[in-house]
Amino acid sequence: MKRILICGSNGLLGQRLSLMLGNQTEYEILNTSHHRTFVLEKHLFDYTQLDITRKGDVKSLISSFQPTVIFNAAAATNVDWCETNRDEAWKINVNGVEHLIEAARKVGAKLIHVSTDYIFDGKHPPYKEDDRPEPLSYYGKSKLAAENALRLSDIPHAIIRTIVVYGHGMNVKKNFPLWVLENLKAGNTIRCAEDQVNNPTYVGDLARSLIKVMERDREGVYHVCGSEAASRLVFAQRVAEVFGLDGSLLQPVKSADLQQAAKRPLNTSFVLDKAKRELDIEPLDVKQGLLLLKQELEQSRKN
Repeated sequence: MKRILICGSNGLLGQRLSLMLGNQTEYEILNTSHHRTFVLEKHLFDYTQLDITRKGDVKSLISSFQPTVIFNAAAATNVDWCETNRDEAWKINVNGVEHLIEAARKVGAKLIHVSTDYIFDGKHPPYKEDDRPEPLSYYGKSKLAAENALRLSDIPHAIIRTIVVYGHGMNVKKNFPLWVLENLKAGNTIRCAEDQVNNPTYVGDLARSLIKVMERDREGVYHVCGSEAASRLVFAQRVAEVFGLDGSLLQPVKSADLQQAAKRPLNTSFVLDKAKRELDIEPLDVKQGLLLLKQELEQSRKN
């Protein structure tokens, strides 16, 4: 029986992994995050608190649980926060991964780690797995450092890079379409970058891909994202269209006009050929993903 440790299980992706794997009898799952309690506690899944920045705690838990596979969905992903809180960002995004690597080595576990399009500078899209990284932000630099730590390690591992993950979860921070929804419903004007292009990723697609990496025992780097490249403006327009809201509230601007703390790459769209071929996935386009998000939101209101 595979013993699976999920790090970051209170986040959007971690919750989805837990829900997809939790009722499968061939796996023993232990969910973890730095919070004291699990947001999915009504499902009665096994959960324990784990802060991956605490090396001794990581070593102790992994030594005790003896996982076969570790999914690392724990990260500091607020790009502007990482830019201004560099020490904390490094502890989570790099030191945390180093702690998992060291503990995984001692029990022979495979580490499946989630990375980002922000390791690229956005000047030469679409990006393949072996294209040269050139991060612009501290967030991107920290995620690349974590990738490099994995590459230099002698443990079995896979790195799944993804882009703008969205979907519904319990008590998760507002991802882009949820933020757009909230503002459009309130009648607020939203400034959206028309020059920032990437492939928005429905969380269910990403979780399924991570599980396939485990089931097929794949290693190396995979690009996993939505099938359609779209600017932030177009993404927001699709949200307005799918949810029947006023798209005239969306104001096109250039990324530079937003004066964000961290510099963003302008086009980080991915080539998906390797993931489609080796993982047998067919990711959704923007509208398909948003229609599923709409269903999830409607269902959550009924429960």
